[in-house]
Amino acid sequence: SNREPYIHNEKNGEVELVVPASGLVSAMEPITRACAGTWIAYGGGTADRQVVDSDDRLQVPPDNPSYTLRRVWLSEEEYQGYYLGFANEGLWPLCHIAFTRPIFRESDWEAYEAVNRKFADTVVAEARNERPIVLVQDYHFALLPRMIRERLPEAIVITFWHIPWPNSEVYSICPWRERILDGLLGSSIIGFHT
Repeated sequence: SNREPYIHNEKNGEVELVVPASGLVSAMEPITRACAGTWIAYGGGTADRQVVDSDDRLQVPPDNPSYTLRRVWLSEEEYQGYYLGFANEGLWPLCHIAFTRPIFRESDWEAYEAVNRKFADTVVAEARNERPIVLVQDYHFALLPRMIRERLPEAIVITFWHIPWPNSEVYSICPWRERILDGLLGSSIIGFHT
C-alpha cells in the first residue's frame, strides 16, 4: 500500500512512532500480523530511514514484532508525480466524477509507472516462494498487479480499489485507460468500493 502502518518522525531530536488513523491500517494490520506477512509501503516519515535495517526492513509492531514492514523510498519528484499528480489529481477526480476535471500529465504518468515498477521490484524481492499471496491496495497501484504477474506468474494477487469506479464515458477521458485496465487484470481477484 502507499500508506504504512507505522510512521517514524523526528521530533525535538527524538524518533517518535506514529500509528496513522486509517481504515486500511485498521483492516489490514491484523491480517498481516496473523500470517507473519510483509507490508510493503512508501516510507514517508522524517525518521523512517533511521529505524530500518540495511534491507529497508523493520519488524513491527514494536511491542510484539510479528511481521515485517518493508519500506520503499521515493524521491520528491516520484512522490509528486505518482501520488500528488497522477493518483490524486488524475485518478481520484476521474473515479469520483468530481466537478473538477482530472489533470493528466505525461510526466505524472511516467512517475506513476516508475513507482509501480519500484513496488513490483520490491514485491518480487520480498516473495518467499513462487506463489506468494499479494494484497494490492488502492488506485495508487493500478499497474502493479500486471507487473507482479509478469515476474511471478503463479502469484495470487488480490487487488482492492478503495474508490468508486467511473462509468465508461467518464473513464474514456483517461489517456492511459487501457494500460490501467491491463494492469488491474493482472490480479487474480479484484474488489471494488461501491
